[in-house]
Amino acid sequence: MNKNIVMFVVLSALTIFLYYFFVPQPKPQPRQQQQSAQAQPDEQTVKAQELKPADKAILKNNLQIEEETINIETPLYRAAFTNKGAGLISWEIKERSGKWVELILPESAPFMANFPGSVYKIVSKSNEKIVFEHVSEQGWKVTKTYTLSQNSYMHNLTMKLEKIRGEASLPQLELELGPGLGTDLKESKENISLTRAIAFTSAKPGKLVKLKKESEPASLFRWAAIDNRYFLAALIPERSIDFEQIIPSRLDKKHPFSVTMTALVPKDGISKEYSVDFYLGPKGYTYLRSYKLGLERAVDFGFFGFLGKIAFAVLTYLHKITNNYGWAIILLTTIIQILVLPLTLKSFKAAAAMKRIQPMIKEIQDKYKDQPQRLQAEMLNVYKSQKVNPLGGCLPMLLQLPIFWAFFTMLRNAYELRNEPWILWVKDLSAPDQFMQLGNFNLNLLPLIMGIGMFFQQRMTAATSDPTQRRIMYIMPIVFVFMFWSFPSGLVLYWLTNSVISMIEQYFVIKKDTAAHVKHA
Repeated sequence: MNKNIVMFVVLSALTIFLYYFFVPQPKPQPRQQQQSAQAQPDEQTVKAQELKPADKAILKNNLQIEEETINIETPLYRAAFTNKGAGLISWEIKERSGKWVELILPESAPFMANFPGSVYKIVSKSNEKIVFEHVSEQGWKVTKTYTLSQNSYMHNLTMKLEKIRGEASLPQLELELGPGLGTDLKESKENISLTRAIAFTSAKPGKLVKLKKESEPASLFRWAAIDNRYFLAALIPERSIDFEQIIPSRLDKKHPFSVTMTALVPKDGISKEYSVDFYLGPKGYTYLRSYKLGLERAVDFGFFGFLGKIAFAVLTYLHKITNNYGWAIILLTTIIQILVLPLTLKSFKAAAAMKRIQPMIKEIQDKYKDQPQRLQAEMLNVYKSQKVNPLGGCLPMLLQLPIFWAFFTMLRNAYELRNEPWILWVKDLSAPDQFMQLGNFNLNLLPLIMGIGMFFQQRMTAATSDPTQRRIMYIMPIVFVFMFWSFPSGLVLYWLTNSVISMIEQYFVIKKDTAAHVKHA
């Protein structure tokens, strides 16, 4: 190979290496920043191009604008807006306890920003309305107007996009919520796993859709949102056909979801106005239902949701009578026990009968332990002669499971129970009761009381003489104590009340069954 060619290749490679090593390279920009930076003309070109005098002044002011924060405070919330992207960097809501909960995580800010690298001019600001304006060097202008409610969590954002130079190409506007949504400290550990990207379909009767990774046509949905156990951030377009896609995204399973709504670029290429209501607040079922937008569907009542809604309606009614959710839970649990009493009694009677015939079963097992077929036949004869169904105690309990599971899920997710006390040391029915703190250990008394109650209940109904099975029965209360240890005290109160009522019912059933057979003996 020619020596000059070799030298040329070596020097060229060295030059490229030195260039990339010593000359700083531009960092990748978010999509909206890329749109804002497309076709950047130099200063000479901008001055030479035709702009209206008013827009020339705005553009000149844009270049001199400094970043600024606007703070808003009402009895319901505290908000902080930034003129960098004209979005939200903080949104705290005040709960009944008087504590403030931050819904915008630091890594998620700013919410609902457009072209985050651009600094907007603040046209006007007040507690009710904030107007931002940005004129790009490409020759278009965007005006964002936040209209804020002082006594609700529902607000409005209007975005006006317009061309101010003939050859300008209008960009696509985007609104993003997340990634993630804030909560308070006691729910922070589970928050990432509970944060969802969701949307509600426009077609009646409306369906809640959990968004995963695929984008969805925005025109098919009434709203899109992110939520966690107790809070919701939702975008509700006035006209969903003004938007193109709803895009859920997350880095991986260790990170929470975000949801982005992209606007359609104006067909005429001249101007377009978009109006979007946005909700940032608690997931109180009754409160969300008052908007008649299907937002209450974000409250998770579980697989047996229709039963959970009925239980919630009754719980709310009982709260109006008692003015205490703890007593309302006890009353509702009692009502449920009365409703399922026929099934419960049948189950307890079967358990009592099984306990009564255990000596007979034990005798047969010892006598025919080496004759499986004979053993089975003799046991069937005992069941038949004593009119006992060995499965009679299971089926009634299985039929009750949907009711208990619906009630369980409802109490687990009801925002209305947050910061609501019962009595004495139970100050928050949505959190563990924390009777006292021993160093770093929280002693929760309600699960212990519940476990003791379950232990005595197992002793009352233990229908087996097998030592291994008896040990398993006695271990169950310990397992339940550990399982319920970190559960909200409202759930533990429900299970404790259920156990106490069951023990009372069992006592009378066993007493009656024993007396009846002594009489006929």
